[in-house]
Amino acid sequence: MPALLEVTDLSKSYPLKGFWFNRKEFCALSPISFYVHAYKTLAIVGETGSGKSTLAKLLVGAEKPTTGKVKLNGQNLIESNFKQRCQHIRMIFQDSGTTLNPSLTIKQLLDEPLKLNTTLSEEERNKLIRTTLNQVGLLADHMNFYPHMLSGGQKQRVSLARAIILKPQVIILDEALASLDPSLRSQIVNLLLDLQEQMGLAFILISHNLGIVRHFSDDMIVLQHGNIVESGKTTDVLESPKHKYTRKLIMGQSNHLLKT
Repeated sequence: MPALLEVTDLSKSYPLKGFWFNRKEFCALSPISFYVHAYKTLAIVGETGSGKSTLAKLLVGAEKPTTGKVKLNGQNLIESNFKQRCQHIRMIFQDSGTTLNPSLTIKQLLDEPLKLNTTLSEEERNKLIRTTLNQVGLLADHMNFYPHMLSGGQKQRVSLARAIILKPQVIILDEALASLDPSLRSQIVNLLLDLQEQMGLAFILISHNLGIVRHFSDDMIVLQHGNIVESGKTTDVLESPKHKYTRKLIMGQSNHLLKT
């Protein structure tokens, strides 16, 4: 089965200030390659500064790569075609509260991407908004609410609704489950798995929580200083890590859990 998302030799370097003539650069992400299938979840793990966030920005088109290409369904994603990226690859961030404009109703927040990316009539957009809210476990009445009227879990569901409303194929979860309490996190994970099954979504989970990674992902990549140091099936990597950096991450998380 061909991959839904295929990344080849993707890298990102930034010029260092004060070295204009010598052209010194900081390599945030070395050339990396990987693929993700529909209905599957790939986890990207690593410490702060490992290149996780840089990779996410490159995938959604927020940054231009230094090298490499991204293919979706075998077609190259064009860097300058933001509408194409926006429609097919969506992102959910860690703190859903800060990404929701407090001056807009939930209806207005969900209507925004539809106005920009579709030719649907107002009646069709309203119907789709109601359907999408139901899909993520909210009521149609929540259309008229403002973000401050919702709980943390409801805000995360609105962020999810905004991510799926354009019927994307890939969703990037950038620490999107980190700030939720365990019971709420479990609910959102189950909801994500249901949506994945219904819509054939591929998820890219960026997380430092190996418990979530173990429960939620099929495959994983371990990044260190912008390089892939280990990759494979999640259970294989976590149960038999080959690289010392992976072992360090697992040990560090185990020690943290023992202390808490």
